[in-house]
Amino acid sequence: MSTVDAFVEHGLVLRDGLRTYCREYPASSGAADLAPVVCLPGLTRNCRDFEDLAPQLAETRRVFTPDLRGRGRSDRDADWRRYRMDSYVADVIALLDHFALARVIIVGTSLGGLIGLCLGAAHRARLAALVLNDIGPELDPVGLQRIGASVGVPVQVSSWEQAAERARLGHESVMPDYTPADWLRFARRIYRESRPGCIERDMDSGIARALVETPSGPQDFWREFRALGDLPMLCLRGALSDLLAAATLSRMHAQHPGLCSTVVPARGHAPTLDEPEARRAIAEFLATLS
Repeated sequence: MSTVDAFVEHGLVLRDGLRTYCREYPASSGAADLAPVVCLPGLTRNCRDFEDLAPQLAETRRVFTPDLRGRGRSDRDADWRRYRMDSYVADVIALLDHFALARVIIVGTSLGGLIGLCLGAAHRARLAALVLNDIGPELDPVGLQRIGASVGVPVQVSSWEQAAERARLGHESVMPDYTPADWLRFARRIYRESRPGCIERDMDSGIARALVETPSGPQDFWREFRALGDLPMLCLRGALSDLLAAATLSRMHAQHPGLCSTVVPARGHAPTLDEPEARRAIAEFLATLS
């Protein structure tokens, strides 16, 4: 365990021996009786996605931002077959147990949101609320195809400027208003310098293999969603999203009358959660919770 600026770094050893990395942002005030927040990133992302959001949330609640196995500073799994939903859910439960967190609020982007749905359906008592960032119980095949085509593409460049340009080429449809400075900052979230002069995606290539070789097809999480009909829930949808369709969000409202939702303008899949609209929606939602 070590302290860096506003967060504390932890290394947890999982049941299969892998070490997973997690940042903890201690709450500034008033957190004793409030459910902590656990932020879970998307398929190819890591805890740095929440490096701006987490300090804001930590003004009132403890916040934990883990790297899922195979991403960021967590160990790569020697068996790519373990990059699957039941492993991710078990890993998050292990994190909750390690920190003695009885009930938490999960803020989940894409895959992280699906982990939240599945965890809540299987371990309802552990979940106090759920924020779904551009994900729902039904995945649009258009977005699935785009993600599947891009995940396995190796990226290796020699400078951060080149990394920023690659990030722009891959994500400009998601963040069409980004400036060169924004792209450089974004690149530092999704790439790492593995050795001098070698900058590459900060994820295990086995994740792409698991996505390709695991039986595919649009997955349906409506059962899990319906199991959480009484759970406080917020869904954020990027206005340009190709993974969470507007029709799916409408159906979510019909099946969960208490669902709160916000559309984030000028964002595809997925909003970064740095947008004012996303920040405001999350803050207002958390303010209604104990």
